[in-house]
Amino acid sequence: MSEFLRVTRDDSIAYDGDVAIITLTNPERRNTLAGPVMEAVVGALEEIGDSEALGVIIAAEGPAFSAGHDFTDMAGAALADSQELFAICERMMTLIQLIPQVVIAQVQGIATAAGCQLVASCDLAVASDGARFQTPGGKGGLFCHTPLVAVARAIGRKKALEMALTGDPIDAETACTWGLVNRVVPEQDLESATRDLMKRATRGSAYSKAQGKRTFYAQIEMNQGEAYSYAGAVMAAGVTSADGQEGIASFMEKRRPQWTNR
Repeated sequence: MSEFLRVTRDDSIAYDGDVAIITLTNPERRNTLAGPVMEAVVGALEEIGDSEALGVIIAAEGPAFSAGHDFTDMAGAALADSQELFAICERMMTLIQLIPQVVIAQVQGIATAAGCQLVASCDLAVASDGARFQTPGGKGGLFCHTPLVAVARAIGRKKALEMALTGDPIDAETACTWGLVNRVVPEQDLESATRDLMKRATRGSAYSKAQGKRTFYAQIEMNQGEAYSYAGAVMAAGVTSADGQEGIASFMEKRRPQWTNR
């Protein structure tokens, strides 16, 4: 798909099905999110989203998760070119939350600017204890406007603005405390911890999980009254679904459920 991207499938992670693993493979450039790389990720996500995969892990080779946008894409760029670049980025980040699968970032080393945005856009994230997160635009001439869209939604206004205005990196433990990642583990445990979280996050009905993910991202932007109205309607419909009824029946009958994913 791309010389800087590898997509594999692993059926040993989820309880009942396989997981797609998207690996950034350009460690020499610190896995920068150049335009062609983001286009390849979008293509991979679209294909996975239409597949039977239960989850997606976004990982990277080398000492860095991602250093963000590649400045060679921006040097001397015309306005139309830079607009196209950020449109691709928006599509990639948005697609992560639109596809039905659980998406987990597996983060080692640095995740800066759009790399930090990528982590914040994923449903879940596991980081090594040596990981660092940064929106460094505040130190330079190009503010991290678009990374803040995802980062602020993950950690809140004050902490996001601290990261953006100072441009200073935060360590993995701080990122976990602030809500940017779910857990921090020793470097040698990063892959196994990510797979363990994926296994637990993909158990149950894939249909119900997909509905849950879609509903979460929709209601989180609503006021409380609208959110209850929307979530209540979806949950009521879920009760009448095949897997909703199977979950209820299997609980009452004390047996293993047989999901139809409908």
